Amino acid sequence: MVQQVVSEGQYLAVFNSTHRVLKAEGLLKSSGLPIMLIPAPRAVQADCGLAIRFDEEHQDLIMELLTEQNLLPAFLCQFINNTFITIREYQHENH
Repeated sequence: MVQQVVSEGQYLAVFNSTHRVLKAEGLLKSSGLPIMLIPAPRAVQADCGLAIRFDEEHQDLIMELLTEQNLLPAFLCQFINNTFITIREYQHENH
């Protein structure tokens, strides 16, 4: 049996570049937040193939930190009833 990588109610911040996701991971981990860098599930289209997983109670703080550092993901989704629901998409300037 395949281990479930994302649990019910958890969020995924899905990034469009490996560079951005690694910078975001470093920022969040150095802030002491319980996040995990995971391979993006097939159900979620990700250009770089990586996503940051976190629990709902940390969503506001995580998104605030990512906003401050200009490291917002391509989109944010939540795993509900075995489906990834896109909560918000973010537009980026390509740098």
